[in-house]
Amino acid sequence: MKTSLADILSQHSVWRGGALAPGPGRTVPTGFATLDRELPGAGWPRGALTEILGQREGVGELQLVLPALAALSASGRRVVWLAPPHLPYAPALAAAGVDLEHLSVVRAPGRRDGLWAAEQVLRGGGCHALLAWFHDIRYAELRRLAVAAEAGQGAFVALFRPAQAAHEASPACLRIAFEPAPEGLAVRILKRRGALVARPLGIKIERPVHALGGASFPMPRARGPVARPCPA
Repeated sequence: MKTSLADILSQHSVWRGGALAPGPGRTVPTGFATLDRELPGAGWPRGALTEILGQREGVGELQLVLPALAALSASGRRVVWLAPPHLPYAPALAAAGVDLEHLSVVRAPGRRDGLWAAEQVLRGGGCHALLAWFHDIRYAELRRLAVAAEAGQGAFVALFRPAQAAHEASPACLRIAFEPAPEGLAVRILKRRGALVARPLGIKIERPVHALGGASFPMPRARGPVARPCPA
């Protein structure tokens, strides 16, 4: 029996470069309808790397991921923060709906320690979201994290990196850049599986919260990676 081209293209396993790639069951909704409409699978990808690029920390980057983290933690899923630039502010996270019982913070004094910790978290399979801050990371190291994410049973992985990293090659399947806007954030999608978005997206933040403590709350230094174990 002959199969037409239309029949072949209608299959979920076939992707056309000009369209958003299908991804049923492989995403976490962002909580922002404007952003979900522009992302393959209508949410943050699971089992792959997402890069969030900004000029500096603490200017709204966490607003993009807090709804997803709140939904995951509320359903009993483990969330891990790796090497945040400041101590997370627990009352603000709780106000945003994040269940602190399901949040772990991993300290890493250096890049190599952070990479090792990230791989262990992802390959362990007991965590469902990893947020990691990397200022200096090489392509080969990003590729190792991408492989670990694929093996990590579908975790949502967000790497926060400086804005200048947009000029570097990356194996991440999704890369976005953001900057503060009058009513929230202006988000540019730099890379996705599908046609590029021509203009920035306006993400309205109804009740902004500051989930990262300021410079007066520095993350204490540690001699080596310290982590609370993630339950299976």
